[in-house]
Amino acid sequence: MAVKPGLTAEFTRKVETQHTATHHGNPGVDVFSTPVLCEWVEEAACNAVHPHLEPGMVTVGTIVNLKHLAATPVGMKVRVHARLTEVDGRRLVFTVEAFDEKEKIGESNQERFIVTLQRFLERTAQKATG
Repeated sequence: MAVKPGLTAEFTRKVETQHTATHHGNPGVDVFSTPVLCEWVEEAACNAVHPHLEPGMVTVGTIVNLKHLAATPVGMKVRVHARLTEVDGRRLVFTVEAFDEKEKIGESNQERFIVTLQRFLERTAQKATG
């Protein structure tokens, strides 16, 4: 398996009440929240590369530069498209865009690193006990 620039992933989801800014601490703002947009753009980036990783390997996020460009009401669908643009050893760079049914609502440049899951979890556990 090879992780090379050009890998992509895309999904479409409906905005529901649990995805709103109200639900994420901003009462009365019943539109798609920025924290969920961030979650979805990271998920799309993961989906682009995870099928191409060696067994036992995963990616972890290190940088997310996100612009939330427009509000999306509950009930509207959001399409998220990620593209791997750069591979530098274990470092991966992605461009991700999000669109609702009317317009582009978000864009993100982000960085993830390929890590060995077991080693990553062991180091995290050591940190918690040490």
